[in-house]
Order: sequence, then structure tokens, then C-alpha cells
Amino acid sequence: MQIHSNRQRIRSLDVFRGITIAVMILVNTVRTSPYATLKHSDWNGCTLADLVFPCFLFVMGLSLVLSLSKQIPKTPKCTLMRKIIRRAFLIGILGLILNIFPQHMTPETFVTLRFFGVLQRIALCYLCASFIYLTLSIRLHIAVIMLILASYWLILVYVPVPGYGAGQLSPEGNMPAYIDRMLFGSAHLYGKVYDPEGFLSTLPAITTTLLGSLTGFWLLSKKTPHQIVLGVLGIGTLCLIAGWFWGQWFPINKALWTSSYVLWTGGWALYGFAACYWLIEIKQYHAWSKPFEMFGLNAIIAYFLHVVCLKIQYVLPVTCDHSMPCHLYDYILQYAFGWTTPLYGSLYYGFTSVLFWLFIVWILYRYKIFIRV
Repeated sequence: MQIHSNRQRIRSLDVFRGITIAVMILVNTVRTSPYATLKHSDWNGCTLADLVFPCFLFVMGLSLVLSLSKQIPKTPKCTLMRKIIRRAFLIGILGLILNIFPQHMTPETFVTLRFFGVLQRIALCYLCASFIYLTLSIRLHIAVIMLILASYWLILVYVPVPGYGAGQLSPEGNMPAYIDRMLFGSAHLYGKVYDPEGFLSTLPAITTTLLGSLTGFWLLSKKTPHQIVLGVLGIGTLCLIAGWFWGQWFPINKALWTSSYVLWTGGWALYGFAACYWLIEIKQYHAWSKPFEMFGLNAIIAYFLHVVCLKIQYVLPVTCDHSMPCHLYDYILQYAFGWTTPLYGSLYYGFTSVLFWLFIVWILYRYKIFIRV
């Protein structure tokens, strides 16, 4: 892990990344909410919570193109690849640490240790998208996206799963879930019968990152800022339409990261980035964006520390009313937000958590500390 001083950046990119991290913290902290959009879909469908992860992968794909394009002229490709592998490895290790802490810190608990996770998927997507950018042209980027999305659809719909048959998209009967159980065993999966960040479903997640990479190509082209925004909005609209239509036959599903989900969420990611780019780079409206920029400049470390603290709250035993044992999370809800209903108390706690982590990243920003894994 290295600490870098700040440098000239496209601020709208940091802001959009920061928005995804802020919403991610909110969604993770809110256990119950009066608003269904802050909760992940039970299976098929797409809520605001379901948009956060693909938006982050999209921004990562965009960022890696802008970053690597500056390094390619002065750094040998093999050196860049070593740096990419090192960074992906560190991100993956951080993800494994989150899975180990705190329930699996003894050897006997490793038998149920989850191998997959959010940071592990980020690491794999970063690794693959970076290598694709270094080795393939923009046309081949598009070909890879189309090939993965079509192949994934064919596998899930037409390849029979032993014991379930073909086209079974239930939590236990789909091909990604079957492969995860065969490779790693049910004890090591998030949902026991499937894992939302599993092995096969990481392939379409890579295409989400590649959509960001294509946007990076567009940003580097000799286009005016207005042309950039119009192009991004145009592709975003096409993705939304294609994702919606494909979703009528191949459901939009985050846990499976279906091809329709890639296009649907990719469309919203393109819209979100276009809005940030227009407001910040073209209209020069900066005041509103500063908190999100601070999140965006220390995104991975903010997410990592937030999850560590949230895990502690879920397992640390304390005493609640009437000497009843409970965990720190419930204690905070009871004594800090007991004046309202549990639904709204959890929601208000979520916003409070976002403000707390904003304070942390503000301290880092004030002292020009930008931690890049």
C-alpha cells in the first residue's frame, strides 16, 4: 500500500467514484429501511442498491484507461503488468482479510471461510480489464464484451445443470451456483447454495469494467466536452434499451450478474458519469461535489475500514435494555435512534455512518493523504 500526493485528475471521475462509495456505505449500514430501493433485490430486479457495485466497476474501468494511457509511453509493458498484478493481489488480500475478520481468525473456522467477495471481484476485474487494455484494440474490446455477454447467456439458458436441467435460474439450480459448489463447496459460499461474487459470474462483471474502459477511450478521443457528454448519453441510452429488452427473456439479476444486468446497470453508470462530467467539467459546478471527491480519492480504504467497523458492530456483545445481551449495532440503534421506528432508525444510522466516514476521508484529504492500494 502506497501513499501518493495528489495530482491533476478529472474531478468528475473522482466524484462519481465517491458517490458510489457513499451510497455503498449507506446501503451496507442500513439493515432495514422504509425504502425498498436501498435494499438489494431478493433475486430478479434492480434497485438503487443493485446499481452501486457495477457503477464502481465501471468507474474503475474508466480510470485504468486514463491512468495506463499516461504510463504506456514511458514504462515498458512488462513493468506495467507487474504493477497491475501486484495491485490486484493486494486488493484481493484485503478482501480475504475482510472475510477472515472476525469470525474466521482461528484455524478451525477456516472450514467455512468464504473465498469470494466484493474486493476479490474488484481485483479480478481490474486485472483482466487492465491486461485487455494493454493488449487489445478498441474494436477487440467491443468484441470481447459481446462474446462474453452472448456466451454467458447461452451457458445459463441452454447448458443443462446436473440435477436441475437447462435454463434453471433459481438460486440453487443455475450454472454459476453449480460451478461454485463443485469448485469450492457449499461451506465456502456466501449463500451456501450460490455466491453473488462467484467464479463464473465474474466473467460478465469484467464486461461491466470494460464498458468503463470504452468510455475511457471516448474521453481520450479528440472530442469537445459537449460531444463527450452526448456520446456517453447516447451509448447509455442504447445500453438501457438493450438491457430492458433482453431482461424480458434473460432476467436482470445482480446475484447472477446476467448479461441484461450488465447492459441495464451499464446504461445507468454511463448516465451517472455523464451527469457528473457535465456538472463539473462543463458547467464548473464544484461546491456540491467536494464531499464525494474526498470519498473518491480514498475509495478502497474508506470501503475497507467501513466494513471492518461494521463487522465489529455486528459481533461485539454489549448489554441493552433490561440487561438483555445484544450487539453493538443494535445498541447504537436503541440508544441513538430509539426515538423513532426501527425502520427509520436504521436509515438515519446509515446516513450518520456516511457522515462519519466523510469526516475520516476529510482528514485524509486535508493532509493530502491519498491511499492507493
